[in-house]
Amino acid sequence: PYDPDWRFEVAVQPAQPKHMDFETGTDGIVPFDLIGIADVPGVGPLDVWKLGSYGGGIFVPVKDALAGHPDGTYGGGRYLIDTIKGADLGRGSTPDSLVLDFNFAYNPSCAYDPEWACPLAQAGNRVAVEIPVGERYSGIY
Repeated sequence: PYDPDWRFEVAVQPAQPKHMDFETGTDGIVPFDLIGIADVPGVGPLDVWKLGSYGGGIFVPVKDALAGHPDGTYGGGRYLIDTIKGADLGRGSTPDSLVLDFNFAYNPSCAYDPEWACPLAQAGNRVAVEIPVGERYSGIY
């Protein structure tokens, strides 16, 4: 069931610039640039990335304490925002804020087929808390 306590509007604070290239194997290299950090109450800080190709947009993966556990979440984490796939609830009430709703966290494609290469949660997107909402992972493709 939907839990409104897991929906947040958070400010995105500036971060030290950081660049990451991800080799997809099929679509070439996807460049990512760190554009800020969103501090989510009760969860912690999450890096907010901008995609430099593949349709552009914002990307926020998250790996919680349930990752890799039976009846938990996918071991590599889930996607909270990936604007190119439509998983974007938009800006918050100010230009420097985002709406993050963990109820809509979903598994990346590589959770269902090992042939897919997916960018997973980096160190700045791993949190120590359990996020009990959103898509779970059964371990069966």
